[in-house]
Amino acid sequence: MATILLLGPAREAAGTRRDTIDAATLDELLRHATERYGAEFARILEFSMVWVNGEATAPDCSIGPQDEVAILPPVSGG
Repeated sequence: MATILLLGPAREAAGTRRDTIDAATLDELLRHATERYGAEFARILEFSMVWVNGEATAPDCSIGPQDEVAILPPVSGG
């Protein structure tokens, strides 16, 4: 099971900061996360960056139990 780290609005939509999801690819993990966390999470995911182990990667990349997937919604500052 890969670890998913949810930040900002993604964390609020999911109701948790960290979770584990069993998936073989990043795309599969994101599908499972969307099913688990619902429509608001899916909406936020549309404009978020997704990194695996600190790097942007393709949706079809393989993931395993040692990997951390971070959902990084855009931030605004002042």
